[in-house]
Formats: sequence, structure tokens, C-alpha cells
Amino acid sequence: MSADLWQRGCERLAAELPEQQFNTWIRPLPAADVTDQGDAGAVVTLRVPNRFKLDWIRNQYAGRIEAVLTELAGKPVRLDITLAAREPIASAALTASTHSAATQGFPVRRAGDIAAPGGGYRPPASSTVPSSFQAAPVPSRSRLNAGLTFDTLVPGRANQMARTAALHVAGAPGQMYNPLFIYGGVGLGKTHLIHAVGNALLADKPDARILYLHAEQFITDVVKNYQRKTFDELKAKYHQLDLLLIDDVQFFAGKERTQEEFFNAFEALLAKRAHIIMTSDTYPKGLVDIDERLTSRFDAGLTVAIEPPELEMRVAILMRKSELEATVMPEDVAFFVAKNVRANVRELEGALRKILAYSRFSHKEINIGLAREALKDLLSIQNRQVGVENIQKTCADFYKIKVADMYSKKRPASIARPRQIAMYLAKEMTQKSLPEIGELFGGRDHTTVLHAVRKIAAERQKNTELNQQLHVLEQTLKG
Repeated sequence: MSADLWQRGCERLAAELPEQQFNTWIRPLPAADVTDQGDAGAVVTLRVPNRFKLDWIRNQYAGRIEAVLTELAGKPVRLDITLAAREPIASAALTASTHSAATQGFPVRRAGDIAAPGGGYRPPASSTVPSSFQAAPVPSRSRLNAGLTFDTLVPGRANQMARTAALHVAGAPGQMYNPLFIYGGVGLGKTHLIHAVGNALLADKPDARILYLHAEQFITDVVKNYQRKTFDELKAKYHQLDLLLIDDVQFFAGKERTQEEFFNAFEALLAKRAHIIMTSDTYPKGLVDIDERLTSRFDAGLTVAIEPPELEMRVAILMRKSELEATVMPEDVAFFVAKNVRANVRELEGALRKILAYSRFSHKEINIGLAREALKDLLSIQNRQVGVENIQKTCADFYKIKVADMYSKKRPASIARPRQIAMYLAKEMTQKSLPEIGELFGGRDHTTVLHAVRKIAAERQKNTELNQQLHVLEQTLKG
């Protein structure tokens, strides 16, 4: 069998895959070993540098690679992906790198160390590191929450694009989607996602200089350095990072000096191919009182939204969270809670805590009756606040039409569009059936409602302006 099979396979993949994907995941791979097994085919052994890349390539590209190699070889080829052996590090080099990292104020971690709650690191239980090292963990300066990882993030349609982009960044920081701008309402998982990127990169590159902070912390740093006239210290802290994770950049609104310093840090990090990930409650062009040169740069990489989780995802979140609490939540209870708590992940977690506490205190098993009792205040407030009539009035006010237009037979776009949006929200935010909603919109057939719901749901995925309008309406209706 030709020894250049892997090289020819890479050339074929370069022609078939999108350029960014090939350059990020395939091109950097070392040459694979090809073992000819005669009539049985061949085994191509591919050694990758870390577990993250192994899992990603196995899940996303292994089938395509095997198919290409089989076609080129003219007989079956099996792809074997393994972790490359790590080269031993000389103790002198380790000491030097430790000193360098310590003097720069960044965490030093050994391979396999686990971030401990409240900062610092601890070796895994199976570690053979001497106990003297275990007793004196190095303080963490990254401010990452070790519990917020890709493994603990429940995937679904609502966060699919943002999660995929975040995985790409974690696997190849500085190469694509820079900056990555993630926006969405409160409690949808934006913070979890950016911590997951930081934790994945830190596991891959323990010496990476990573910092997570809320926008208000950056503002505080600017104020302190402005008072002390020590802006060189500010630059030293932020301009040397490999990955900056910053939450809620909308808080920069109206703060000119903060925006100036963030712009400087932003430019410096991009120039050195460091990565920046930001979150906000709205998309870049929707930010208010922020300099246009900043918003244009926010929008220059990739902007993705995290949506409120759909029903199936809410159920999955409840089941996963209850497992972490060593409790089994019956599926019918999870569906009951998911149907009644629609706003965000944070509210789902709050509802789950109430149910678990009620169950433990009353010594009763978890069932729908218990859940209904535990959440009676929440359900009462929700039922008072969100009704079809309230949705119709809110949408009519927002789009400046008459409430009567919601159930009239008029069909101009200025009326039909808000009416469809109101139907969509009625389906998403109430327990009404399609026929019931149709009746409340002037006796329309349920198929009309279904068409409106599907149309708005599909457009929401593509139209950032519509998505933002829906976020505003949902937050207004939830009070």
C-alpha cells in the first residue's frame, strides 16, 4: 500500500472540507502511521495531542476520514485515533517555567490537576504527586469556576450554535471566531459556556494565561488605575493574556474611559492572536451608549445567540441537575415543571431546588402533586402575569397597532406580522392549545396558528432583529 496514503487523504479532505475547518482540525495533525494488513485492509493510526481534540475529531471527522482513505486505498481502512505520548520535561525547564508563570501572576498547574472550589488546584485522587505539593496549591488567578465545563452543559437546539463555536475556540484559540460574541437573556447559560472554554483550554494548556471577569470588575480596575495613574499596570494585566472571557459588556455603556481602555486591550490581544469571548444581553449593534468602533469590532468575529431552552432541553436539564443532587426526578414531573417554567435555566434550577427541599422536609416522594405544591407561588404568579390577552396587548403596544387588530380579519403586513408574533408567544408562554389560541385570535383555524408559530420560530434563528424583539417582549411579559 502506498506510504503516502495519509498525505493524499489530507489533500482530498482539503478540497472537500470548508477551509477554516480543515486548517483548524486536520492540517495541524502529525503524519499518521499506515499499517497494511493485506486483504483485511489497513489501519491508519493517528496520534493527537490531547483528549479534547481526540474526542472532537472522532465525533466530527472520523467517518469522513475513513471513507476518503478507503476510497484512495481501494480496500477497507480503519482509523485508530490515540493520544500522543507526552515528552518528559526536564526538571530545570519545569523550574524555569514555574518561576516565569509565578512572576507574571498566573496560575501554575501540573498536568491532571483539578481546579478546586474557591480557587487553587488539587491533584486528582490517583495522583502520585507528593503530599507536600497537595498541601500547598497554587492560587488561581483565572477566576474560572471549575464546575462549569462542556460536560456539565446540557446541549440542545437553543445553545447548539453557541456551543459549537465555543468548542472550536477551545480547540484552536486565536485561529477563528475571534472575537466570539455570545448574547441572550439572563440565566440562559452564557456564563457557563465561556467558563467551559476557559476550563477546556486550561486542561489542554496548563500554562495558558486565562482571565474571566464580569464587565463591572474591569470598570473597577480602570477606576483604580485612573486614581493611581498606573495604567501601565492595567496594560500588563490584560494585554498579556492568551484568553480573555468577559461577561455582560453592556455594562460599559456610557463609561468613556473604560471603553477606551477596553478598546486598547482588545486591539493588543487581537494583534498577538489571543482570543476574546464576550457575553451581552443583546447583539453588538443593539448595544446603547457604546462607541461604534467597539461595537463594530465586537461584530467582526462571530456573533451567536443563546435562546430560551425548548421543552425537551428543559426536561433534560432538570433530569441532569437532579442526578447531580443524587435524586431521581420522574420523567412526568420533569415534563410538568418544564412546561410551567419556561424562562431560563436559572429559573429551572430554582424550581428544582424548591421541589427537592419540599420533598426532603416533608419526607414525601417526588411526584406531580408535590411539585405543584412546592411551586404553587411561582405557578400562581406566572398564571396571573402571562395570558393570551396580556400577550396581545403587549405585542400591540410594542408594534403600535390596536389590540382589536389582533383578532380582526385585516391582513396588511403591519398587522399580520405582530399578530403572528403574538400567536407564537401565546404558544410558547401559555398552556393554551392551538385551537384555543386560534379562537382567541378572532376564531382562526388551528392550522393558521401552527403556521405562524413555525414561521416565527424559524425566522428567529436567522433574524437577529426579530430575535431581539422577542427577547424584549418575553422579558416584558415575565415582569
